[in-house]
Amino acid sequence: MTRQVAITGMGAVTAAGIGADTLWNAAAAGRSAVRTVDLPGREKARVNIAAALDEATDARIAEHTNTTTDRFAAMALLAAREAFGQANLPGEAFGQRCGIVLGTGAGGAVSTDRNARAFYVKDVDAEPMSVPKVMPNAAASLLSMKYGMTGPALTISTACASSAQAIGLGFELVRSGALDRVIVGGSEAMLTPAVFRAWEMLHVLTPVASRPFSRRRDGMVLGEGAAILVLEAEESARARGAETLSLLAGYGTTSDARDMLRPDADGAARAMQLALQSAGLAPDAIGYVNAHGTGTVYNDLAEAEALRTVFGARLQDLPVSSTKPVHGHCIGAAGAIELIVTVAALREQIAPPTINWLGADPKIPLDPVPNERRPAAMDAALCNSFAFGGINASLVVRRA
Repeated sequence: MTRQVAITGMGAVTAAGIGADTLWNAAAAGRSAVRTVDLPGREKARVNIAAALDEATDARIAEHTNTTTDRFAAMALLAAREAFGQANLPGEAFGQRCGIVLGTGAGGAVSTDRNARAFYVKDVDAEPMSVPKVMPNAAASLLSMKYGMTGPALTISTACASSAQAIGLGFELVRSGALDRVIVGGSEAMLTPAVFRAWEMLHVLTPVASRPFSRRRDGMVLGEGAAILVLEAEESARARGAETLSLLAGYGTTSDARDMLRPDADGAARAMQLALQSAGLAPDAIGYVNAHGTGTVYNDLAEAEALRTVFGARLQDLPVSSTKPVHGHCIGAAGAIELIVTVAALREQIAPPTINWLGADPKIPLDPVPNERRPAAMDAALCNSFAFGGINASLVVRRA
């Protein structure tokens, strides 16, 4: 049994603000949400910028944070409310035939950091409910309990590919007929002093600005956020009168099995090829690529090589942009956040820009949609997520 899979609802919480439309408007306009962050103990740090939630969004998240809910789970709950509202899901839409698959890289990092500081510095015991707050599956479990989803509740933790793989698994569950509806996405809140310092020690963060595919690029910008999407069988969505925002058509994932940190172009290319095969599309059918595009030297080179393997000479004329300079690299939530941008790009027929671009790197012969968005006729688009540990995931969406 193979069914078409519809995306009927999307919700987002990012540094751009609350809402999928808010995220898309920022990405399309090239309006960066990166700002200076003031974290304890980092007064003399080299890197002090991140795509952190603004004060208004932070206040909304605080309303959902309590003795059993960490920041990352609170963001997922808020994003889900928007997605479910757009999908207009009735109560009976949940239940046994509805599952949930979410991704996160670190889970309750904020609670982990706070408890560690209290224990080691202040000699104070951890919060009594700290275990359910920090466990990576907390967001999926809280959502399933709140809405009565009694199908599978799964959590994927594969670093920067977490939510892309979560979406892919949800897609396969619906397409195969195993479930009628799956709530997918991801959430990440790791802007804590210790985690920030750990990333800085890897020498992959820029102190100035993220510049994917550009000359003089020198690293990525961390972000935080959540994105939730509703996937359901297209015939079910049609039967209940729901709007299909786009069709999720293909998914491919691979493991490099080579290096924990250094990206591999072959593995990334195979993930894209598998996603195209899954969608039943040739490379020429893709009209836009939302790239992983971190702005680090080696990732951008490897992704460009992988794209060249898949698209050949056509790559020079194919719009390929990264929106991470706008919303930051949200690690486990990156794939879901960027899929929302990709769906909006497909619906609006606009390729969002890669901002902060200073000029072409001769080793990267592609069209990065530099600095300003442009009209782009497309019937299908591709979204990439690549992770430490050699994990690659690609998703294909088609116009409804």
